[in-house]
Amino acid sequence: MSKFDSIRPYHDDEVNEVLKTLVADPNMINAVLSFGGYKAIKKLPFASTIISFLLKNKIKNINSIKSYQDVFKGIISGVIDNSIDNFTVSGLDNIKTDSSYLFISNHRDITLDSALLNFTLHGNGFKTTNNAVGNNLMNERWASDLMRLNKSFIIDRSDKSKKDIYKSLFLASEYIYDSLVEENNSIWIAQKQGRSKDGLDYTDPSVLKMIHLNGRKQTTESNYFNLLSVVPVSISYEKDPNDILKANELFLLSSNNEYLKDEREDLKSIADGVMGQKGNVHLSIGSPLQFNDADYEQISTIITSKIKSSYKLHSTNIAACRMQGIDSQSNDFTEEEINNSIKYLEKRMHAMEDDMQKFFLAQYSNPAL
Repeated sequence: MSKFDSIRPYHDDEVNEVLKTLVADPNMINAVLSFGGYKAIKKLPFASTIISFLLKNKIKNINSIKSYQDVFKGIISGVIDNSIDNFTVSGLDNIKTDSSYLFISNHRDITLDSALLNFTLHGNGFKTTNNAVGNNLMNERWASDLMRLNKSFIIDRSDKSKKDIYKSLFLASEYIYDSLVEENNSIWIAQKQGRSKDGLDYTDPSVLKMIHLNGRKQTTESNYFNLLSVVPVSISYEKDPNDILKANELFLLSSNNEYLKDEREDLKSIADGVMGQKGNVHLSIGSPLQFNDADYEQISTIITSKIKSSYKLHSTNIAACRMQGIDSQSNDFTEEEINNSIKYLEKRMHAMEDDMQKFFLAQYSNPAL
């Protein structure tokens, strides 16, 4: 038994049993039928039985995290082929295959941000990361199991007493330190809680405070984060399949309306993000950062600056600026590319309320400002 058992990723000797449980779980089978590429099968009698049989055959030889991730790599490769026009990467030469890093990333898509980083690492001889996920994505056991099979660990921010929240966050902090320093395993964590829905990327100091909890009494902020070897990561999508959903949430919140998230909304966002068209996507991996006598706010500012400066703009960013009468600083796109992006955004805004359109466009224009 380990003190991290309640939050850690699954181990090799647990993989096959967890998979057997998953393929027998009617909730997961229903999700596969609803969100997966099995729409033709869904209409058939005994569709659930057919899917369960197909999945049982697929998992027979998956007995380790590596073999599971080999399968997952094939899935992500398919996602790139079918929903991304051009996937580019920069900065791999900034990191070493035998070192561990705390990858702090901007956050646009629930699963793909970390998945595309790990696809890149896996394909270039690096170990994949252990990925921080909030327990808000763990409402269904099968979803939790899938994430923990793919090297995710849980940060529990649920509504509990302050004492219980502190214990949960301290445990996550200990796990991050143990992974990086004791096990030499890299960590991926978003720069703030939740995805950016307005296109603004900033590093929340509270995330840094949580990470430092384990070493707060032993060393300064700068020394601790230097030990963990922070690497800023910036990912940008030309098209966001969840842009309308994000704009709707911000619009309702701005109107003083309560936004009640559907219990399956995160699952739908995951499916739409994976299967929806994303245009061009760029992943930028920065150099390990060094901090000198910096506090949380200063470290946050440094990380944010690195993420923003390495963010690769797309024609949709420039198009959204132009549609709002905003000057942008990029000359990297032709008029034809910008006009095509304007047409794309206008089509996405069709039948959208005027007051909601500004939130929709802002998520594309803000990165260019």
